[in-house]
Amino acid sequence: MQSSDSYKSLDYYGIDEMLTDEEKSIRDTVRDFVNAEVIPVIEEYNQKMEFQKQLIPKMAELGIFGPTLPPEYGGMGINNVAYGLIMQELERGDSGIRSFASVQSGLVMYPIFEFGSEEQKKKYLPKLAKAEMIGCFGLTEPDFGSNPGGMITKAEKTDGGYILNGAKMWITNGTVADIAVVWAKLDGRVKGFLVEKGTKGYSAPETKGKLSLRASITSELVFEDCFIPDENLLPGSDGLKSPLMCLTQARYGIAWGVIGLANECYSTALNYSLSRIQFGKPIASFQITQEKLAYMLTEITKAQLLCYQLAKLKDSGKMRPQQVSLAKRNNCEIAKTIASMAREMLGANGILDEYPIMRHQNNIESVKTYEGTHEMHTLILGEDVTGIAAYK
Repeated sequence: MQSSDSYKSLDYYGIDEMLTDEEKSIRDTVRDFVNAEVIPVIEEYNQKMEFQKQLIPKMAELGIFGPTLPPEYGGMGINNVAYGLIMQELERGDSGIRSFASVQSGLVMYPIFEFGSEEQKKKYLPKLAKAEMIGCFGLTEPDFGSNPGGMITKAEKTDGGYILNGAKMWITNGTVADIAVVWAKLDGRVKGFLVEKGTKGYSAPETKGKLSLRASITSELVFEDCFIPDENLLPGSDGLKSPLMCLTQARYGIAWGVIGLANECYSTALNYSLSRIQFGKPIASFQITQEKLAYMLTEITKAQLLCYQLAKLKDSGKMRPQQVSLAKRNNCEIAKTIASMAREMLGANGILDEYPIMRHQNNIESVKTYEGTHEMHTLILGEDVTGIAAYK
């Protein structure tokens, strides 16, 4: 197994030269954290199906939660290149670690910042940034995944608040969350609600038996006549576009994150092929092996350039959701292919937890599916270029 200290990110087109000193410093700090705190023990936690909860305060101390938000709300005000590099390094460790950070930042802190009142921002965001509170995001339902607009979770107005009923499924962090950003229909219109842990009628049982994202907490959220006070409605939320805006933030992080996964698989396969001797020479000397390595470095380089330009568009306010769909769709697909190729290159050793390949290969199955499947992003792009919505 390669030492984490020997890892060097693939940079075939000199992208490092385009990064600022601050961006590189942030990336390297998170890389060192992953090398020291995640990689040495992640296989153990993956086998036990446990999340590394001890990482949460350390991640908060590094400013990983909500780092693009203004300092007055607990963020660092960094740009989206730096944020993407954070996601890349976290997912090199494990998709579950990046998922935790993505949810806390993009799916909990972002909607509170974007749709919340000033009182809600001041109450929750600094605590979420410091990990004094953990959040989750409830949109997907047992019968409504790719079609979130079909949700049946409902809120009804009552004196002083709302009565919430329904269920959500496949919720990262749900069981440990102190607060849930929950989307429900109020008079037929989708609205966001902040549901705090301990609310009567609210439960979050953990999902068991996963063969993917095993080192991540996945839960169901159940609401049975939950009373949600008036002040816990996100006043700026209005219609399905609000949760979809949150998903755009999460998809952006995924597009960057899976580059880290692909990079780790490539690096492991390259080092293995140089040291594995068959027929009297390293397997790296064989043409088929070199073809696979050439594919990997080409697709990773393309993914890096996609994300770098996407970050520039985001920072300039010009990024469109469809552009995020393109990056999420492409990068997840190539990461899945690279993980599969790497497993083949390691032969029987590829299935051992001595190497990270099989864990990453299992994880990418989930990452490719959540926050919009490959097929849904295909149709989003199809509609964008033709003007015809094929899924309606």
